[in-house]
Amino acid sequence: MRLIFAGTPEFARIAFERLHAAGFEIALVLTQPDRPAGRGMKLQASPVKQFASEQGIPVAQPRSLRLDGKYPDDAAAAQRAVAAAHADAMVVAAYGLILPQWVLDALSAASAGAKGLGCLNIHASLLPRWRGAAPIHRAIEAGDAETGVTIMQMDAGLDTGDMLLAERLAIAAEDTTGSLHDKLAQLGGRLIVEALELAACGGLRRVPQPGDGVTYAHKIDKAEAAIDWSQPAEAIARRIRAFDPFPGAQSVIRGESLKLWRAQALPQAQGDRLPGRVLSANAQGLQVECGDGCLLVRELQRAGGKRLPVADFLRGFDLERGMRFEPPQRP
Repeated sequence: MRLIFAGTPEFARIAFERLHAAGFEIALVLTQPDRPAGRGMKLQASPVKQFASEQGIPVAQPRSLRLDGKYPDDAAAAQRAVAAAHADAMVVAAYGLILPQWVLDALSAASAGAKGLGCLNIHASLLPRWRGAAPIHRAIEAGDAETGVTIMQMDAGLDTGDMLLAERLAIAAEDTTGSLHDKLAQLGGRLIVEALELAACGGLRRVPQPGDGVTYAHKIDKAEAAIDWSQPAEAIARRIRAFDPFPGAQSVIRGESLKLWRAQALPQAQGDRLPGRVLSANAQGLQVECGDGCLLVRELQRAGGKRLPVADFLRGFDLERGMRFEPPQRP
């Protein structure tokens, strides 16, 4: 089966590698343009482009796929490359650009062939829950007990296409977005290979998404990183895990913004409550009062510094009982 692969970050690279290892012919790769990264802000190729280059696979990096958009020349060049690839299907994983109708139509035309499948998306949730840009973050933030991967037939909607294959995955109590991302990337790579192998022998069945249970995983806004200490400790702890490694949950104390990592919600005795107040600061952790319960923080980070266990952090930053983290700034 001859494929086009569209993806950009590490999540997509894992699936790309699995498809390549399984013997699928990748005729063309679409990925985001090189971006400045690192301390020197040098242009850096995406993980998908790096693997494609290692394998000698042609790469296109249009800034847009919209023929009527800001970069029509990029889109027209991509259109020619897609047509020249003569692919049976396109596999999409965290590409970063919305596929316009001409892409769906181009691969739908290929679907007239015996092996044609159109455009397939590897989505990191159990659809229809958490359609959209940040399904891993939002599943942890919401306290979901499980998530998974859905292989979906793409259509013009936002993650609304028919489901082709899905598998569940439990969310562990200590999972962060980083750790869950890695598990789901491996699962997604395995499932897309299984889906294409099933399709090759006519064993893949399309199932419409149910109308009930639809939720949207909106893109993460950096402004969400500010901790609201009036919330329950459980909710704050989930957000810290959800925003690890990006953008990181943060709060201001003594005029300095700190990032908080590895936190645990604890019950708190009844009494006067002052959200954000430090109840204790020692080698075992930093206890901070919340709207309900308290938060035990085990790892902190200063701007420009490294993540440090509380014991090490306190050697260079004075935190004492009675100090208070500031409430978040409201827009």
